[in-house]
Amino acid sequence: MLLVAVLETSVFAGLAIPPLRIKPARGVDLPDLDLGVKSPSENYCTSEPFFSAYERLLGSEFDAVVLLTDYQDAKKQPPLRLSIIRWHYLTKSQMADEGLCRLAKKHREWLLSQNEAWTQKVFRFLAFVNQSDWRAKKIVKLIDLIQDEGRISKEIATAEGDFENKNKQRAREDKPLIPDSEIEALRRILTIRPVHLGVIDAADNWVVEAQKDLGRFPNDNEWHRLLSSPLDGSIGMSFALQWRYNFGKLFGAREDDPVVIDPLDE
Repeated sequence: MLLVAVLETSVFAGLAIPPLRIKPARGVDLPDLDLGVKSPSENYCTSEPFFSAYERLLGSEFDAVVLLTDYQDAKKQPPLRLSIIRWHYLTKSQMADEGLCRLAKKHREWLLSQNEAWTQKVFRFLAFVNQSDWRAKKIVKLIDLIQDEGRISKEIATAEGDFENKNKQRAREDKPLIPDSEIEALRRILTIRPVHLGVIDAADNWVVEAQKDLGRFPNDNEWHRLLSSPLDGSIGMSFALQWRYNFGKLFGAREDDPVVIDPLDE
């Protein structure tokens, strides 16, 4: 509401336009401008309803202005006086996951030259992947190397070591072990020729097992957009019941910076 007040009294002053509407329930905060508004504080995160997993690659239906506030500090010194300390303007396609878009863009032309169905499987995996899942995170690394058979073998060997170390640590902490089936799924990649097909199969199998009926292929509209999208995502995105947008990279936060979630930031 404060942003709209500034726009109406300053930016659009003297223009014969009707008052701007605020309609976040419609999916876009300022429909007259086709503009969304994101206002993370210095935890860099906000959440929104989940519509399609392919938004992680395609981005939003509208541009967004991201307003970084000082809420985390200001809330400690009542009465609350909130300030905007930095901002970024993101286009529709930039409202997507930076890392996943990088992988999709890196391999899109090569995958399409091999097989369109393979491309759809890889893109489906990237849209639905949960990187807190041990096997899924390893498959993401293998997709990054999908055009280099030698490095795929080395990465699976590295995964073997990580599997053993993680389970030793879990055993010491009396936590459930990562099942043997998880590392077996990665070992199976090396039994398939060409090896890149083994990676694609592993990615496809993970979606089927983990996401079940949720893990659908892109519809015709989404697929055509994936083929032409700039794939220039600029933020981090994860999903459960809602999207969790992470704008830390926009504002120079390190990946190991602590993220403090406050319900008033939602």
